[in-house]
Amino acid sequence: MPLTDAKVRNAKPAGKMFKLYDERGLFLMVAPEGGKLWRFRYRIDGKEKLLALGGYPDVGLKEARERRDDARKLLAAGVDPGAARKAQKAARIERATNSFEVIAREWFAKNESTWAPSHSTRVLRRMERDIFPWIGGSPIADLKAPEILATVRRIAERGALETAHRALSDIGQVFRFAISTSRADSDVTRDLRGALPTAQDGHFTAVTDPVEVGALLRALWGYEGTLTVKCALRLAPLVFVRPGELRAARWADFDLDAAEWRFTVSKTDTDLIVPLSRQAVEILREIEPATGNGEYVFPSARTPRRPMSDNAILSAMRRMGIPKETATGHGLRATARTLLDEGLKYRPDLIEHQLAHAVRDANGRAYNRTSYLDERRAMMQEWSDYLDKLRIGANVPPGAA
Repeated sequence: MPLTDAKVRNAKPAGKMFKLYDERGLFLMVAPEGGKLWRFRYRIDGKEKLLALGGYPDVGLKEARERRDDARKLLAAGVDPGAARKAQKAARIERATNSFEVIAREWFAKNESTWAPSHSTRVLRRMERDIFPWIGGSPIADLKAPEILATVRRIAERGALETAHRALSDIGQVFRFAISTSRADSDVTRDLRGALPTAQDGHFTAVTDPVEVGALLRALWGYEGTLTVKCALRLAPLVFVRPGELRAARWADFDLDAAEWRFTVSKTDTDLIVPLSRQAVEILREIEPATGNGEYVFPSARTPRRPMSDNAILSAMRRMGIPKETATGHGLRATARTLLDEGLKYRPDLIEHQLAHAVRDANGRAYNRTSYLDERRAMMQEWSDYLDKLRIGANVPPGAA
């Protein structure tokens, strides 16, 4: 006879375990201590098995029957409900293991040693304050672009637009790390390019529209001041190093025959090789007779014993009528980063290597200076050719060289 709610509720413990049977394999186990547990007995492949369906009163008679019926449907389809439950539990554990926060912390741990402490602190604080509370618990493979956009928009809406852009960049790097470790199939942040407003008041403004870049290059090539500043202005977009590295460039670090510039990046204290395009070598050959006997490629106008001043390039841009809102010497790096990715479709890790940003390398940090050198050499030449086309006004769409 089927159980009733009253019979289940009033069942009292005895000196030993006993069972109250319902129907279709469902029964209630009443323990001597007073606990009441639902069980479903079934047979599959000739073997009898039991499936736990929960405890009373958390699971009432009606719900226990529903759970039994769900298990019977699996049996009708030839599925062992016990094995199915174990598989579901394993999937939940795997999803928790592959949550965005878990993978992001792995990414952070792998890269922390290559970053300055101040940078590490900012990245982790940004993650913990602005990202993890919203998407940290979600399996990274399940995250979609709208969820990412909602997360970074929360940051932008409080007036921290630059932080929002950095957070989006961080999220993209975590996705690419997840792809490399086979826990995600794609970087959904790529679908969010242009979704955030341009940071107008960021540290460095940059021109990223190809037509505007062409106009900027024509302005730089039209500079009529000193040879030193003229060559620095023309070389800057071709090599896109930090302004301080360009102005302090030493002839001893150049091998024009090998088309290479090797120096130590002061910000990260790491070695960098800058492959020099044909155009870059031509510019250096032009200035070599004037400054090649001294230490600096671009010496100060007052004394050859010092490099040009910090503001030489920036001041030249202003004298040519290029406002701060349009471009800065440092902003040329952002121009290169954007167009090499979006325009010429180069891999982000190649671009990051060339920007002298810390990039995890399977061979260790010491090998980063030579990583992908042949590919970077080809990239730098194609970049210079691309800028030539933009400068002469060729109609080069954003996604084509």
